[in-house]
Amino acid sequence: MIIGHIGARKGSKGVVNKNFRELCGKPLIAWSLEQLFHSSRVGAVVVSTDDPEIYDYAVERGALKIGLRPAHLATDSAPKWGVWQHALAAAEALVGPADAFLDLDCTSPLRLPEDIDGALDLFEAEHPDMVMSVCEARKNPYFNLVEPDETGALHVSKPLPGGVWSRQAAPKVYEHAASTYVVDPDYLRRAKTIYEGRVIPFEMPPERCVDIDSPFDFKLVELLMQERLSNDEQAPT
Repeated sequence: MIIGHIGARKGSKGVVNKNFRELCGKPLIAWSLEQLFHSSRVGAVVVSTDDPEIYDYAVERGALKIGLRPAHLATDSAPKWGVWQHALAAAEALVGPADAFLDLDCTSPLRLPEDIDGALDLFEAEHPDMVMSVCEARKNPYFNLVEPDETGALHVSKPLPGGVWSRQAAPKVYEHAASTYVVDPDYLRRAKTIYEGRVIPFEMPPERCVDIDSPFDFKLVELLMQERLSNDEQAPT
């Protein structure tokens, strides 16, 4: 069984009430929640939150009744890993052992169903400890990311012998895209952090990896979502 999970903490410093704020006619969390419920591969859905309104909204739509998130997992500094571990244990107590733990970040609602299927397919084919969504980095530490030395002079962050003089010649690097994760339940139970095991990338287009951390991000995602919905309405049936 694949357990689908969404973490949605109540507090947000960048965008007030972010996870339940309306985006194109529905709460932000609804975009990811509906993707889990519409996936034929997901056997159960669980939402970890400290917000009674979000919890009731999710349960009314079919999420497992695991109760509100413990207080120590509802702070700004609470690690995602601990939230996942708690949600997995609470869900398995209700529906039995999981074969995979699929997490969708509700602040990244622009993913498509094909992204979810692609991440699950990669997990099933490669059998890693974890699949993590990424996109190609817009800036590269071998080429155009710089940092100052003790004198204040700038240098490339990760210099290579002979230098790198074009983006195409630089080693490929990824941005960690907070969108879609697939985790082996055994790994999630035993590990303490994300990168202890074999974590492999699932590359997504950058336009589907925009994560909402600020009011600007929210406006950008809203514009992109409106464009998508408009294109869907105009598409031939």
